[in-house]
Amino acid sequence: MGGGVVKSGGGGRRRRKGRAVPMSEINVTPFVDVMMVLLIIFMVAAPLLTVGVPVELPKTAASALPSETEEPLTVTISADGAVSIQNTEVPREDLVARLRAIAAERSDDRVFLRADGTVTYEVVAQVMGALNAGGFSSIGLVTDTGGPVLDGSDG
Repeated sequence: MGGGVVKSGGGGRRRRKGRAVPMSEINVTPFVDVMMVLLIIFMVAAPLLTVGVPVELPKTAASALPSETEEPLTVTISADGAVSIQNTEVPREDLVARLRAIAAERSDDRVFLRADGTVTYEVVAQVMGALNAGGFSSIGLVTDTGGPVLDGSDG
């Protein structure tokens, strides 16, 4: 893969009494090809690693929260009102009990709430109350960027 034999003049190399001189350069082209394929695979796969419950998040002008060391707990309210913890759908009557069990195992009381933009404020407030009753006092609302700034400008 990396070595070969130079049979012609060899770009200034001398031939030893009719024998070919071994080429001592490493061919990096296959290495670059493999790295480019891996880069493309990771670029395509990275957006798919987010939480799997599809919701249409509302758009705001808020900036992102700083990242933490522990994987964040994510609670999602879908358009039909179903509540999911991470990727697992949970009945509403079991929500507080499950949250208490999760809070007992975690060191961080931070939770991210994702809600579809069509869900009513009443449903979001009820789930936030369940989060608080379950032991999570730091609730971050997840939104998409690019929404109105509400400062009188059109941006």
